Amino acid sequence: MVFSKEEFNKFILENNVVGFFEKPITLKSGRESHWYVNWRTVSEDVYLTDKLTDFIISFVKKQKLNPDCFYGVPEGATKLAIITQFKWAKKQKDYAPGRYALPMGRGKPKEHGDPKDKFFLGMPKGKTVVIEDVTTSGSSLISTIETLRKANVDISAAMSLTNRLEKRDDGRTVEEAMSEIGVRYMTLSDATEILPLAYKKIQPGIEIARKVEEYFKKYGAKEVVLL
Repeated sequence: MVFSKEEFNKFILENNVVGFFEKPITLKSGRESHWYVNWRTVSEDVYLTDKLTDFIISFVKKQKLNPDCFYGVPEGATKLAIITQFKWAKKQKDYAPGRYALPMGRGKPKEHGDPKDKFFLGMPKGKTVVIEDVTTSGSSLISTIETLRKANVDISAAMSLTNRLEKRDDGRTVEEAMSEIGVRYMTLSDATEILPLAYKKIQPGIEIARKVEEYFKKYGAKEVVLL
């Protein structure tokens, strides 16, 4: 499978990953949004998760990365990274006992027992790609990277399934914030490309379109044109 952004965007639309709200929701950042990105339905389905991890693996190959390990931001991308790692490792020529780890991060640090188990149920091993489902400010992704670095994990890159392409409160994009900490950041899809396609499919109305366009004028790294 060769990664195609067009096919990935089609997968997003077919599975209602992106959509619109008539009444805005308040995000963790405090911003009110009339649109959403939610990968939960896909991650709860075996068939769709299998398809999604194939997209991730093909994307990584296209980026010419050759990691030893995939690690998901707890807890949103944990299952995704575990399944990706399992499939990736089995396809490698040097697949053998002890060669590839199957790591998992703890959502809440363990307060007792072996210190190496405080943040992990299995440590990442070798060149590691960190996976997040959706990035807005990138705070969870950066926090995860800081934890991994404290454990001396070799981070090759970080990636998200979808980048909301919003500026953080400090005015920087996620990509700029990641660059400052010395980590390559990649995304399989972004809001400015997928939202016009979703609007055309769902047709939520002119008023919502205007609200979304206004949102990106205020917070976006780029403007979105829906009308």
